[in-house]
Amino acid sequence: MRSQPLLLTIFAGTLARLSSVSTPTGTATEIADDEQNASEPRWLDDVEMAAWRGYIESLSALTVALETDLAPHALTMGDYEVLVRLSEAPNHQMRMCDLAVQLRLSPSGLTRRLDGLVTGKLVRREPSAQDRRVMLATLTSKGMASLIAAAPDHVAGVRRHFLDRLTREEITAIASAFTKVRNAFTCPETAAACPESLEA
Repeated sequence: MRSQPLLLTIFAGTLARLSSVSTPTGTATEIADDEQNASEPRWLDDVEMAAWRGYIESLSALTVALETDLAPHALTMGDYEVLVRLSEAPNHQMRMCDLAVQLRLSPSGLTRRLDGLVTGKLVRREPSAQDRRVMLATLTSKGMASLIAAAPDHVAGVRRHFLDRLTREEITAIASAFTKVRNAFTCPETAAACPESLEA
């Protein structure tokens, strides 16, 4: 079931059309004052609505398809992202707090995300040799082997379900658009400094 905010966004065009044909009451001065003082929502136009709904509806279907591709490898998309992040890090390990920031997870959320990977011996939690108070997430040799085995199927799925449906120009436009969106949510201070509360 869709959440109320998403429902309101999806039907924004309908609401806007309904509001535009409603009959105002009161004097001309009162109506003008009401219009001036009202905080009118910026309803989505047809092009904006098509872009937003297309994104929302494609995202859920795409996620299901990519999860299905990873299922034979006993991995979820969340698992796969953790393995990729660690594989790209120096010595295949990251401070827990840094990993939480990159994955946009709370400390407890990261713990839950890692539990299955740790149990499966794909990731190891261990204290830093430089500072025993700092916990590290380390990609194990088994985790790297799992990533190497799953990567071809995942990449094939990304192409089959997503990239192959688009022209090169569309892919370039999407890359530019979502780079802007991603950067808008990236806080340099948060990314640069690891909050102490996330160290445990």
